[in-house]
Amino acid sequence: MINTGFLTFVWRELKRFLSLYNQTLVPGLLTTVLYVVVFGKSLGGRIGEIKEVPYMSFIIPGLAMMNVITNAYSNSASSLFQAKIMKFMDDILITPLSGLEISVGYIIGGMARGVLNGILVLLLGMLLTGTTVAHPLLVLVFLLVVGWAFGAAGLLVGIYAKSFENIQVLVNFFFTPLVFLGGVFYSIDMLPPVWRDVSLFNPLYYMINGLRYAVLDVADSSPWWSLVVSIFAAVLFTSAGSILFARGYRIKE
Repeated sequence: MINTGFLTFVWRELKRFLSLYNQTLVPGLLTTVLYVVVFGKSLGGRIGEIKEVPYMSFIIPGLAMMNVITNAYSNSASSLFQAKIMKFMDDILITPLSGLEISVGYIIGGMARGVLNGILVLLLGMLLTGTTVAHPLLVLVFLLVVGWAFGAAGLLVGIYAKSFENIQVLVNFFFTPLVFLGGVFYSIDMLPPVWRDVSLFNPLYYMINGLRYAVLDVADSSPWWSLVVSIFAAVLFTSAGSILFARGYRIKE
């Protein structure tokens, strides 16, 4: 049976970002509108369709996954680092919660924010473009798995971070470039063969490809391999972050 303390901690993490919805939910929606208007309208007329899907609809899953990744990561990383820097981590550690329960609580908070952002972006995209979802259950699976993976990645970075700049560096110089190079605005089949092969080494490409298949029923590579990559990332980041947290590594710095 899940103890009350764990549920309370998870609720605290959920309430933390829900109470700041104008900073945690609204920006993603505004960004999506801008991307759809700027890229969808300006390029859509020239590109037409990709894999028999209107260009404006084609970019929606990529925009949703971009929001899932950045929001899940940012939530758990900033929440943990804030607890460390403001010294209320000590209060959390003296509660009757294990290190694993606390780390999972942070991950769930990040995942929830990421998934909620992804769902809102998809709904907005459907409203703007008339897109319908081909595989609703698979959409939810990809959102949850990727949200969990990057919630765990945020936990890992939050443990190591010594400043908020450390947290933002990964978003600016790692996640965002890999998302854009992962086929948000194009199919990798449109690339020269050498660059298509390079794209296959980008793990974020598989997450975007998997969600695109789930939403539109089109994909550049196997959606099931995309799911395997996503699950592997979730297991890897969760294991690393939870083990370090349970050992107390740099938690009180």
